[in-house]
Amino acid sequence: MMAAPDERPGWRAFPAPAKLNLFLAITGRRPDGYHALQTVFQLLDWGDTVWLRPRDDARIERVGAPAYAPDPAKDLVIRAAERLRSVGISRKNGGIVGRGVDIAVEKCIPVGGGFGGGSSDAATVLVALDQLWGLGLGVDRLAALGLALGADVPVFVRGRSGWAEGVGEALTPMALGERHYLVADSGVSVPTAELFQAPDLKRDAPPATIADFLSGTVHGNAFEPVLRQRAPLVSTLLDRLEAFGDARLTGTGGGCFVELPSRAEAEAAQRQLSAEGWDCRACVGVDRSPLGATLDG
Repeated sequence: MMAAPDERPGWRAFPAPAKLNLFLAITGRRPDGYHALQTVFQLLDWGDTVWLRPRDDARIERVGAPAYAPDPAKDLVIRAAERLRSVGISRKNGGIVGRGVDIAVEKCIPVGGGFGGGSSDAATVLVALDQLWGLGLGVDRLAALGLALGADVPVFVRGRSGWAEGVGEALTPMALGERHYLVADSGVSVPTAELFQAPDLKRDAPPATIADFLSGTVHGNAFEPVLRQRAPLVSTLLDRLEAFGDARLTGTGGGCFVELPSRAEAEAAQRQLSAEGWDCRACVGVDRSPLGATLDG
């Protein structure tokens, strides 16, 4: 974790964990035109760090805005804070009106890799500021606010690994236990909208159940064949990971992973791939987001 963004007091650090999609299927289209998904989200012990410092004025400021999101209107963490503040104003919750915040993000999760970094950062802002500003909205209200920012935000707000349906917002927590992964990023980023429009994307998977996933009946990622065709580097990385086990794509980015039996084996695989120049790390899957433990403390 980096030191506080500047020397002025009041900064607090909150984790924003990455995620994996252990499988991802598209079962059709919803009446609203969005694709109907089924997936299993696995939260990780690795991710970004969001720094927050409440202000007494009404300003919401990003400290060290990233080069990839120069427009504040497109900055998810700013939008999350503004959305939460608008709810606080409507509640007129004693003294909350007009509160502001300074926000800084230490990025570790690759942008566009399918690891959920932007969504997780936004969720951490919602959940942590709800506590810092004393709003007490509750997880259901915060998840609803998060869904308006992005389909993956609610899973990070709820802070539990689990089975998800709809556009990914209907979550059933699962006790997946401690799992060890080698996570690697190809550096490839393809716009999600472009992938959803791909003519070769399979959109008619039969609906599955949690029991199907646990038995191994359903597996894979509907976007993997599409990305293999369009991004040779993703295909190369997946083939390299196959040397260690069942290599899979996460989300709709260029991030890939393989599950390994132990931390030692994941770390050994990391050393091998790092020596070859791949951006990779050994991670542990967790059932509960580390954000929850930070807030409880």
